[in-house]
Amino acid sequence: MGKILNKILLITPPFYRLYRDPQPYNEYPLGLGYLAGAIKTHTDWDVMVYNADFCSEPGVLEVGYLAGKGFYNYLNNLKNLNYYIWKEVISVLSEFNPSVVGISATSQTFASACNIAAFVKDISRDTIVILGGPHASMLGAKILNNPNFDIVVMGEGENTIVELLKTLESEEDLQKINGISYRKGLQIFENAPRELIEDLDSLCWPHEYLWEVLKDYEKYPLEAFRSIMAIRGCPYNCFFCGSRKIWTQKVRFRSPENVVKEIQSLEKKGLRHFRFHDDTFGVNGQYINNLCQALIIHCPSAAWDCEMHVKLVDDFTVSLMKRSGCRLIQIGIESGNNKMLKDIRKGITIESALSAAAIIKKHNISLQAFFMVGFPQETEETLQDTVRAMKRVAADYLAYNIFMPYPGTEAFEFCKTNGLIKDDYDVSLYNHQSPLNCFCLNISPERFRILASKIERMVDRKNRLKKIRRIFSLSTLHKIRKLGLISSFKYGIKLFLGKSN
Repeated sequence: MGKILNKILLITPPFYRLYRDPQPYNEYPLGLGYLAGAIKTHTDWDVMVYNADFCSEPGVLEVGYLAGKGFYNYLNNLKNLNYYIWKEVISVLSEFNPSVVGISATSQTFASACNIAAFVKDISRDTIVILGGPHASMLGAKILNNPNFDIVVMGEGENTIVELLKTLESEEDLQKINGISYRKGLQIFENAPRELIEDLDSLCWPHEYLWEVLKDYEKYPLEAFRSIMAIRGCPYNCFFCGSRKIWTQKVRFRSPENVVKEIQSLEKKGLRHFRFHDDTFGVNGQYINNLCQALIIHCPSAAWDCEMHVKLVDDFTVSLMKRSGCRLIQIGIESGNNKMLKDIRKGITIESALSAAAIIKKHNISLQAFFMVGFPQETEETLQDTVRAMKRVAADYLAYNIFMPYPGTEAFEFCKTNGLIKDDYDVSLYNHQSPLNCFCLNISPERFRILASKIERMVDRKNRLKKIRRIFSLSTLHKIRKLGLISSFKYGIKLFLGKSN
């Protein structure tokens, strides 16, 4: 091979940075952290984690920026291989000189991952390129249609990557490694699926080696390391979601004791605010109760936030979460129309979602509500119901998304069967804010873009206004009024909201 087979570079591809740095991904990539921990614990390989979406000077991101000018910046910079980000990637590859490169990609970042794979092979055809992450789990061996990828890892990767590196080092055959597809000569092989990791407490914490493995560790803000996963798997069956293809619907739990110990280790580094990065926090009331009680006893000064299913929201649970340090909850409402919610198998009604939002706010917890528009079954009437729900919900922030069918999911096959996706589908053109998204049976692309643009502007205005209200308390407004500056203040607000005319 020409290289000592003991160096692996793990990469998160750039995505937001290609929008010209509006809000780069300034977090430690949790999935790569788990992989790096497994490699450091069970092999003697040298490993580096490189988040190519990291930028030390983040800006302010608005929905409109993603959907408008920013999106076209992204497309141009994706194709412009002389763009400075690609030069940075090539420099890191050349300097670290790995014998194996592992890229973790979502569907949105797959085009960027393809660029990186091509750079690797340009530098050395002998370097082995592995693709893992959600996109790999959903598409499997199809990824190998791109000749720059050598191996695809599906599902959980901690045990797979350790076994894979040891096998590559000993130059044995890959056929016995479950959870991968690979190319050998001109043939592509698909191995048996990898069994799930039953004991999540056995895994190395993703932050355990971060100062040894993370490139530019010293440049990251402390809050970049606040994310924690307590569970894997999601029991729900949403039509549009790909989570069950990655983690399955079988839920596995870390013990509350193990979670608390990880939080305590991060508190020693100075962190006080954490985020549970699980698809759905807690999954059941008993686990939430046990975890919150452990947090109250062992981490009394910790603050945290999470994403939670509407079904789990009740007075007792939210009250307990508040007492244990919960400061923000995200809930997925998606649509304001009950028939649409039934069609996408969300398992809730708009009435139950609004009630859950009210309970969260009653306990003085910040609320972020996720909405999605443009489902295949969408009509102008269902869109209006969603707009009304956006205006009614007692949320501090609205997270707006346009439906995107992830390749390999049920939603993707539905769209393909109904003629909404053509054979030349280019995944790089679509993300949850892309102005090119339109997968509606009942609304034309031109009409949908008009409607979606109005919703985008409304969401941006509402989020900005909420931000202003958080910044300026009633006492501040009273002082402004006493000083006779209220007219100037109102004019400044209009300028901020884009309403000066």
